[in-house]
Amino acid sequence: MSGSEDFVEADNAEAIITRIEHKSRKIETLLKQYKPVEALKTALEGTQAMTGDERCKSAHWLVVHRAIMAIKDVDGVLSSLDPEYYDILMKYLYRGLATGDRPTCDQCLRLHEKLTERAGLGCILRFLTDTVNTV
Repeated sequence: MSGSEDFVEADNAEAIITRIEHKSRKIETLLKQYKPVEALKTALEGTQAMTGDERCKSAHWLVVHRAIMAIKDVDGVLSSLDPEYYDILMKYLYRGLATGDRPTCDQCLRLHEKLTERAGLGCILRFLTDTVNTV
């Protein structure tokens, strides 16, 4: 990559981080209104368009993590979540398990169990085989 292409990517990363910060504020508002399903949907939206920039991935993980950790009624949230979000959520659950943080792992395992019951093993297999769209 030439220097100008690096600059364009850096600009793109900054724009993405700005959108993530806006998303974070929206999620906090939804959580204060006791709307965990909407908060989780908002956190998961737009993850397909993510860049390969690790700062963006980390910033987005923090937003998704906040929404995941606020979930109290796992069954209720998953029953209200559209199936289009299942694969994306599974990716973030594995990212959460990789942290090694006990409360995060406990919550991710609870969600993983219920999500696998609802979405099936294909959700796990799609996560394992998708090496391009990492979170």
